[in-house]
Amino acid sequence: MDWKIELVSVPVSDVDRAKTFYVDQVGFIADHDQVVSDDLRFVQLTPPGSACSICFGVGLTEMEPGSQKGIQIVIPNADEARQHLLDNGVQASDVDEQSWGRFVYFADPDGNTWALQELPDYSKMNQQ
Repeated sequence: MDWKIELVSVPVSDVDRAKTFYVDQVGFIADHDQVVSDDLRFVQLTPPGSACSICFGVGLTEMEPGSQKGIQIVIPNADEARQHLLDNGVQASDVDEQSWGRFVYFADPDGNTWALQELPDYSKMNQQ
């Protein structure tokens, strides 16, 4: 039996601002934006190439805006990912070099934090 994470809630204070940030600046794909009622709006976005999406909106979570910390995305190249963020007006950390990967960190306008990880070349590690 497979168990797959496919959707993670991200608590935001301004749905339109968050959607603009994630789509126009970070580069996520807008999958859905459905207003069901004045009390319920569902926005789903997916990082390019990911099987897992994020959602936010109105009436979806009890978490405080900015309280989601440390969502991690695996990316092919930390330098390129960092440059993409900077080119689109997103404040991003320098590349953090670790033996288990190269990381770039950023936050959305509410303070939800993200880690981008370039995985190490495990084939080289196994040859040592």
